[in-house]
Amino acid sequence: MSDELKLDVALLRRKVPNLTTAARSVGLRPATVSNLCTGKIPVGRAEVRTLVALASLAGCKVDDLLIKGSGVGMIETGIKVLDLFAPLVRGGTVGFVARPGMGQFVLLPEIFYRLKQRGFVTVYVKPERELQGSEEIYTETDVICQNVQEACEQIETLRIDKDVILCIDRSVVLSGELFDIQDQLHDPGARPVTYAIVDFQGESVEEDAPYGPLETLWRFDMELVTRKMYPAIDPVMSTSTILEGAHLETTHLTVQQKAKKMLRRYRELRHIVNAWGIEKLPDTDKTIYHRGEKLEAFLTQPFYVAEAYTKKKGEWLKVSETLEDIRLIIDGKADESPLEKLQYLGRLNEVSR
Repeated sequence: MSDELKLDVALLRRKVPNLTTAARSVGLRPATVSNLCTGKIPVGRAEVRTLVALASLAGCKVDDLLIKGSGVGMIETGIKVLDLFAPLVRGGTVGFVARPGMGQFVLLPEIFYRLKQRGFVTVYVKPERELQGSEEIYTETDVICQNVQEACEQIETLRIDKDVILCIDRSVVLSGELFDIQDQLHDPGARPVTYAIVDFQGESVEEDAPYGPLETLWRFDMELVTRKMYPAIDPVMSTSTILEGAHLETTHLTVQQKAKKMLRRYRELRHIVNAWGIEKLPDTDKTIYHRGEKLEAFLTQPFYVAEAYTKKKGEWLKVSETLEDIRLIIDGKADESPLEKLQYLGRLNEVSR
């Protein structure tokens, strides 16, 4: 799915204070400019000469005046299991639900690393108690703050030119402080802030609604952890509101639903196989079991921040590539591929290399 494009309104207003008068002076209708700024007229429907004129007024290139992935839209992370099953929502809130030691302190710096490659600024508010494994988080953080007020003040300046992802402890949700932060940083004309809420104490696993309303929930799976299948994100229980609206292409939704259905059935069959062996399954269920097993293995992925430990090069997979490969597995095109070769792989076609 290609990113939605919108004007960088904050940049435009900063460069051209009296926008209405300036627009009229170069032959643009003020109403047209206003509708572009509010999103009433999609950038894709704007005349090229209009965008060129606005860029000229702002003293920048047309590309500098456009924001990729703005509004309610998916932020690609290049991580297969996340982008397929529980996409990160730009300007939304994602909650990490995990016990200590399940890999959340590896996934967080990995997300930071990947989003920095996409032009984000990473901001981290230190929890009250120092955590083991914080070093990697610090390495991938642009701005480390002692408290949320300091973070808010920093973000007001940082997001003038870049998107921001802010990581804060779950305690701000329990105290109600998160709503104050969101209110303080809410500015329709500015770049949105994407919030990552991490349960540093590991208490949220026991709760049905551990964070309250979320756009994205990443639930970690202990069974995947024990089998050393990382990132240990539960593809069945993790979810995103972006899947509930018309924000993804039909192909993405179709593949996602088929994959989730297969993995759900595979998990049911896995209990039978572990107890009585695969011979107890009818042939149709054996096929589902083997394909689900391979799909689960293929959802593992090497991380950039873990290269020194795993000795495997980090992999970035485009959503289109993930969808293509997952569909091939579901359709049985990988039935002859050895299971062990599907783990920690990039593209499916690398099996034969």
